[in-house]
Amino acid sequence: MFDHDSSIELLAEELDEDEKLYRLTAKLHREWVESDRQVVPNDLESIAPGLFLVAILFGIDRSALNGHDAVRVMRSNARLEAHYAAEKIGVMAELAYCPPGGPRADVVRDPVEVEFVSVEIATALKLTRRAADSQLGFALELRHRLPAVWELLHAGDIDIPRARIIVDGTDDLGSDASRRVVDRIVDRAPNLTTGQLAARIRRLCVQTDPDGAKTRYQNAVEERRIVSQADVDGTASLFGLKLAPDRVAGVTRRINKIARGLNRSSDPRTIDQIRADVFLDLLSGVDLNVSGQRAVVDIVVDLETLTGLSETPGEIAGYGPVVADIARQVAQEQDNAEWRWTVVDPETNQVIGNGITTRRPCAAQKRRVQTRYRTCVFPGCRMPATDCDIDHTLAYQDGGLTTDCNLAPLCRYHHRAKHQAPWKPLRLPSGDHQFTSPLGHIYTTSGIPPP
Repeated sequence: MFDHDSSIELLAEELDEDEKLYRLTAKLHREWVESDRQVVPNDLESIAPGLFLVAILFGIDRSALNGHDAVRVMRSNARLEAHYAAEKIGVMAELAYCPPGGPRADVVRDPVEVEFVSVEIATALKLTRRAADSQLGFALELRHRLPAVWELLHAGDIDIPRARIIVDGTDDLGSDASRRVVDRIVDRAPNLTTGQLAARIRRLCVQTDPDGAKTRYQNAVEERRIVSQADVDGTASLFGLKLAPDRVAGVTRRINKIARGLNRSSDPRTIDQIRADVFLDLLSGVDLNVSGQRAVVDIVVDLETLTGLSETPGEIAGYGPVVADIARQVAQEQDNAEWRWTVVDPETNQVIGNGITTRRPCAAQKRRVQTRYRTCVFPGCRMPATDCDIDHTLAYQDGGLTTDCNLAPLCRYHHRAKHQAPWKPLRLPSGDHQFTSPLGHIYTTSGIPPP
């Protein structure tokens, strides 16, 4: 059994035996008294990441550093940050093989990765599902395919962004080919920027497997897609991914040519603004032939905002908060759309009414559940309730009734995780939902929509 106090005493004895920490601290103190600036060790860059380096950096007064030493201390902190990032990744890779068990479970490992372990990671670290999947995949890649990259990270020689460049850049190669590429880059990687490293990796991948590089390109183009995202300042971004580079270059040239033609002295817009407007104008002019389909707008906005008496943000399901002007604009532009409306109390944010503008409503019970919960009730999930399964909190086969108080929206992924992992849900009297993970951790998500 781990004894914290005994471990501290042993550590203190080790430090006393070699007197490193004591002598260094005394030396720094003397020099600090004798000068007007903080003094750092001459061999700071050669000290390996770990407890000794932590002790040194912890005792440094940042405000008393000159510019030269500030850079040295910053770099040492970066090495330490990379070291502990590698430690976290190592634990995450171990977690992938931990079977379900509570606080006193035996230390065992499954031979294969445990399904839905990323759900535990997402809820424990407050990550989105995609971020948790990405971090777990990254950890397993370093553990199994590129252990040399993990060693570089653990030594503080590279950081997470450069480790990701190597992992992602060699993702389509086999394990042997990946290691050959890493062997050729491992000595140079610590001195390269992410851009330099990415270019070097691409070149080495083509050199290592030219036929495979051609196939990978053709396969990648097959995965071309458009991705949109909400930005923190209330705007949105639109990306085209996995596109043919020649077509991208041609489109970029066309946008630039049109933008330059419009860039007259009387136009108050910057050239970047004109390019962005041209991009949207070109796309808006394409006939997508969807006139026969009805659009569903699921927006939450208080009546005062809708009538212009308040500037409280609205919320579009799956997108998130939008400024009041956008909420009103969306309302004005949806004359022919199907509307599901929700009225909320501006003081408590509780739902006080709801309805639908067409004569073709969902089942009343399903609509009430979707009104009460705007999103999937699993912690951290933002999938709109209208796109979720309506789940029995207490399973039907276990005696759960099909009543409003036993129904809640769960997206398909978390619905499967609940039943197959399994996660154990509990609806609390407050309306909150409590989930117990397969490893015995308890997470709670509020039944009250965020303000």
